[in-house]
Amino acid sequence: MNYNFDTPISRRHTDCVKWDEAAPDELPLWVADMDFETAPCVREAIIRRAQHGVYGYALVPEGFYDSIIWWQRQRHGWQVQRDWILYTSGVVPAVSAIIKGLCHPGDGVLTFTPAYNCFFSSIRNNGCRLVDFPLSWSPADERYTIDFDALERTLDREHPRLFLLCNPHNPSCRVWTQEELSHIASLCAARDITVLSDEIHCEFVHPRLGRPFLPFAPVADAVGCHWVIANAPNKAFNIAGLQTAYIISPDADVRARIDRAINDNEVCDINCFSFVALQAAYTPEGAEWLDQLNAYIYEGYHQFRTALKSAFPSLPIAHLEGTYLAWLDIHSLPSSSLSAFLRHDYRLWINPGDLYGQPGFLRVNLATQHALLATATSRLIQGLSAYFK
Repeated sequence: MNYNFDTPISRRHTDCVKWDEAAPDELPLWVADMDFETAPCVREAIIRRAQHGVYGYALVPEGFYDSIIWWQRQRHGWQVQRDWILYTSGVVPAVSAIIKGLCHPGDGVLTFTPAYNCFFSSIRNNGCRLVDFPLSWSPADERYTIDFDALERTLDREHPRLFLLCNPHNPSCRVWTQEELSHIASLCAARDITVLSDEIHCEFVHPRLGRPFLPFAPVADAVGCHWVIANAPNKAFNIAGLQTAYIISPDADVRARIDRAINDNEVCDINCFSFVALQAAYTPEGAEWLDQLNAYIYEGYHQFRTALKSAFPSLPIAHLEGTYLAWLDIHSLPSSSLSAFLRHDYRLWINPGDLYGQPGFLRVNLATQHALLATATSRLIQGLSAYFK
């Protein structure tokens, strides 16, 4: 079946964070959700459940676990066991519960920066100490890498209890290689550091990258590294509002500690539509829709990149290996004021790199219809031209 992602979907006046917080003439390309309807198989499953008319307390069925196991095996070549899986209401609550369950106040939690902004608050809100490890950015290569010698020194100096990994990485656009993941796992195994891998963006990999997303767990198992995975269908199928996620750990004691934290944080329930949606998404029909969505998003990325490079040949734009979030290096310009300028003068809402711990960059959400993205790109080019002058 062929899916049409060009159809415009009006999201205004639907209590939408992305669009209803924006002024009527603003184009919001900031928060990481998509402007596409979810897969028809997901929509139809939700409608069938809604037609029942009773939405009380729900038991999570075995099909929820079976669907996760099937998807991870078929999509990513990883065999998950039923008793490894816990559920909660979102990946951010999952990350917070894992930190709470595995760390004590004052413990160090290392994460790469730039980083998804909620990582900072999850670490801080659990009384832990942020160990900020900057990735190495090359404007010439338009790519981030890991300085492993510096990482090893940081691990030995800071002694973090947990390594919070984003795999693929938001906002750097990196899809980590087998060698990079193995090196991280080896360093952490040697120091008894558990790796928490947030893999919510794992379904967004550039079709022409030439290599797949790799779950961290099997790479870690090969070198004896302790791991916990947090994931959800929310980003891939645009169902964040249904609030579901899952945590995977093979260690019963670790799961018990995380489960206690989930209950302490009161994020131990998911609603009756969330597991229906997951089970419908994690199917061959969902996979077919997702493959076509990826092709559409990365076509939009190439159009966006081509237009910007034509206007500003020397502007570094991170190669989009994964996610649907473009990352622009605006050099020494103050990105907070530039972001405000673009919003005020050009009615374009995009996030400054300051939010992610790296001033001098802009993050742009590309997951929208090509016509709207072209309009937003035109506004961005006009705004940058005026600001550079």
